[in-house]
Amino acid sequence: MSKTTTDTSPEGLGAAGSQLSTAPQEDLSTPPSLGVIGWARWFWRQLTSMRVALLLLLLLSLGAIPGSLIPQTGADANKVDDFRKAHSTLAPVYDKLGLFHVYSSVWFSAIYILLFVSLIGCIVPRTWQFVGQLRGRPPGAPKRLDRLPAYTTWRTTADPEQVRERALALLKKRRFRAHLVGDAVAAEKGYVRELGNLVFHIALIVLLTAFASGQMFKSDGTKLMVEGDGFSNALPMYDDFKSGSMFQADDLVPFSFDLKSFTGTYEMTGPNRGTPRTFQASIAYSEGAYGKQRSTTVKVNEPLKIGDSKVYLVSHGYAPVITVRDGTGKVVYRDAVPLLPLDGNVTSQGVIKVMDGYRDAQGTKEQLGIRAFFLPTYGGGASVLSQFPALLNPVLNLEPYHGDLGVDAGISQSVYQLDQRHLKGYKDAKGAQLRDNLKPGQTMTLPNGAGTVTFEKNIKEWAGFEIVQEPGGGWALGGALAAIFGLAASLFIQRRRVWVRAVPGPDGVTVVEMAGLGRSESAKVPEELADLAGTLYDSAPGAPESAAPDDDTNDDTDASRAVPAEGAEK
Repeated sequence: MSKTTTDTSPEGLGAAGSQLSTAPQEDLSTPPSLGVIGWARWFWRQLTSMRVALLLLLLLSLGAIPGSLIPQTGADANKVDDFRKAHSTLAPVYDKLGLFHVYSSVWFSAIYILLFVSLIGCIVPRTWQFVGQLRGRPPGAPKRLDRLPAYTTWRTTADPEQVRERALALLKKRRFRAHLVGDAVAAEKGYVRELGNLVFHIALIVLLTAFASGQMFKSDGTKLMVEGDGFSNALPMYDDFKSGSMFQADDLVPFSFDLKSFTGTYEMTGPNRGTPRTFQASIAYSEGAYGKQRSTTVKVNEPLKIGDSKVYLVSHGYAPVITVRDGTGKVVYRDAVPLLPLDGNVTSQGVIKVMDGYRDAQGTKEQLGIRAFFLPTYGGGASVLSQFPALLNPVLNLEPYHGDLGVDAGISQSVYQLDQRHLKGYKDAKGAQLRDNLKPGQTMTLPNGAGTVTFEKNIKEWAGFEIVQEPGGGWALGGALAAIFGLAASLFIQRRRVWVRAVPGPDGVTVVEMAGLGRSESAKVPEELADLAGTLYDSAPGAPESAAPDDDTNDDTDASRAVPAEGAEK
């Protein structure tokens, strides 16, 4: 068996060396000379070329960077307003470039659509070509097998027909598509490479489509709920709500749930003191208008999934129960007031607003506004911050005002802020603004018989939920997984062809030639050819040395001891 030094280029091999890939032949150097149709064809070839598709994918990735670094109106309009105030010079430039709404801007949409067209233009012709290759058969062997990069030969006493039949059976056993063509067996393997390439590009289209539909039909809302509160998935129930451009109110998944309790435990000692150990909400939910109620627990990163909606637990705080009585002792307000955390130890603040039913000692109708500052664990002395997030030593600081809250003017205002323009503060005995620290069960008495404010012993907790609806999430995940597997197949599986020719030599002894050709240079083709040749050699061993022709041009390898070549020397 001999080794042959050959040129690895498949040029001049005809059909045998062609179509190892479904990639179209590109000629981007010479544009058409005349005609609108010629220019249109040239532009289409550029747009559907792989290099342009990769360029558009790169541009899409670069275009997404401003959307991550610059505040977006669709995500947080308040941050955009703050950015405009802080950067009066940059803001107009960003407005003209659409950088405050990158994903819905004209230029980002143009890149997105062009990438779609480019991918589809690449996939359709390659798919038809691949189907044609699957329906066809491997091409016949070239005249000069010794020109191929992996080649070996030996002489055997077996009949050529027997060698070809054994070679055909061997190649089919190794999962090659093989058939007889003239005096040779032609075989091909590795079609999964092209299939993986096509799957990768189709998966990209699925992924981009799912992302686009998710952005257009998505919804994202938040809801703060005190223990015992209920929620129904309808627009009026949300504290804050954002949606895509194609979203309709009827697209909301019908469900409801009640917050039964919230549980939060923390590390009590050590360097991680105060770190949450348990952070979960127990809820009862039902699907649809008449669904059966079920109980479950929502944890951080373990949302409740109902259809296309997911209910995430995102925040937590305390809601002290406050009772307000007027000068006659009549209860005019009793409710749990959620306060917003300011730090990791849940130092919280908020506002108590008594808008109806209150009258002062003279019977004058007024409104009350009380600033509240809550410390779950009061450290004593002049400490103004909580020392621990759990309720170890809760203290509520109250600062009351009376007058007009401004809620009747028809202008919306935050429930966590107090407009003091039409309010007067209650004064203590020294003429200063009245403030007092209360422990659970204690009462603040308002001056001049104006009433009382009681901090009840029952301290409730609240949980903040984010309800997200993204209809394309499953398709996006499937597309991503398919793209990964398709890319792996196109990278690690090699398309290759093998030919086995067996013909009588000048002296009547059968000459066997085997050669292999891969799409790219790789050690796998020579190694595989060597293994195949070794197996075939066992069933068609080399001819005795006496049968070899007495010729000075004989190969330097002893035919009787021939071993399949590992590959061609370059």
